[in-house]
Amino acid sequence: MLNLKEKLKPYRTLVSNFTSLSVLQAANYLFPLIILPYVVRVLGPGKYGLINFAVAFIAYFNLISEYGFNLSGTKAISLVRDSKKELSRTFSVILFIKIVLSVFSFVILLVIVYSIPFFNNNWEIYLLSFGMVIGWILFPGWFYQGIEKMKYITIIQVIVRSIITVLIFILIKQESDYLLLVILHSIAQILIGIAGLIVVRVKFHVKFCIPAFIDVKNQFKSGWNIFQSMIAINFYTTSNTFILGLFASETVVGYYAAADKIRIAFQGILSVLSQSVFPYVNNLYQESYQKFKSFIRLLLKIETSIGFILSLVMFIFSYQIADFLLGEKFIVSGEILRIISVIPLIVSISNVFGIQTILSMGYDKVFNKIISSAAIIHLILLLVLVPKYFAVGTAYAVVLTEFIVLLFTFFFVYKRKLV
Repeated sequence: MLNLKEKLKPYRTLVSNFTSLSVLQAANYLFPLIILPYVVRVLGPGKYGLINFAVAFIAYFNLISEYGFNLSGTKAISLVRDSKKELSRTFSVILFIKIVLSVFSFVILLVIVYSIPFFNNNWEIYLLSFGMVIGWILFPGWFYQGIEKMKYITIIQVIVRSIITVLIFILIKQESDYLLLVILHSIAQILIGIAGLIVVRVKFHVKFCIPAFIDVKNQFKSGWNIFQSMIAINFYTTSNTFILGLFASETVVGYYAAADKIRIAFQGILSVLSQSVFPYVNNLYQESYQKFKSFIRLLLKIETSIGFILSLVMFIFSYQIADFLLGEKFIVSGEILRIISVIPLIVSISNVFGIQTILSMGYDKVFNKIISSAAIIHLILLLVLVPKYFAVGTAYAVVLTEFIVLLFTFFFVYKRKLV
């Protein structure tokens, strides 16, 4: 027992961070999964599809405001976490940039919503959904991941989402309550964001100060390649619902969104693992290349095993899962879920090669080229498949694109013999 403790000692922080992130992602994935059966039955495929289309549209503005700091910010914080002065400085620069970009994003949203009839018809849902962007911008998840201490904010996340979940069951009673559902989600995200900032100040004594122009410029420059990659990644993930909504009805969007929501919930454990090890892998690469390679090989085995099990369960029980969670009105979602069930396995492998290896070793431009190329291919696939096959076409386009990303990342790592 003593020997086991000694062996696990170097991984204590990693295990603690993984545990906290597991609970945090449970709040992000399981709570929506809990309310999913109720919400889809009350709102129906149409209104549920409209909400998901709005969230997919708003995600573009969040993408601009985030500027890829969920990765570049995490990396920047992890490198200065031992210096209180540099920690405050880096934190201030990143938060300042995010706030400025969010204001810029909101102005763009107003112009689009009030000038284009397609969006003007449902202007309320788009403006109310922007509250989620405000919450996402305020929430310093990148800070907590960078210092590898997620337990504080995890408690806040669970408490707030538990309360909101209860309120949804109490207040959402009919189809016309769809705007109230958006308001509740926005309030939850804003509360989480504010609480996260308070903990940063009170617990870690990090102060916010107006950053110097040169610091802002440098942070913009260092995060540019990752930001471009995030645009491309967003294009073949979140954008699928948005693009589908341009060709298909809100009901069809609802079928696809519901199936994808289940897939994301299943895939949550992989997201937890990826976010947990990213700062650890970055530091390990700086310390020892041999240890880095050994850990990457171990991580590949673990993620692939988890991904295989998740994909197998989703494929075998896709129709049963859809019927149980969504009801008979969403039977089409079962077919979509079976098609996209292979994604967890594909992503489990490409994540290790892409995020954990290529990015951690500083090949930001290479990663950006891979993702950008995949995004272009994905656009072509969507334009070919979606107009004719709608939700099913979208599902096949996503699977093919994820597989292409896997091939690109694998061949780069294999050719360079990085691990």
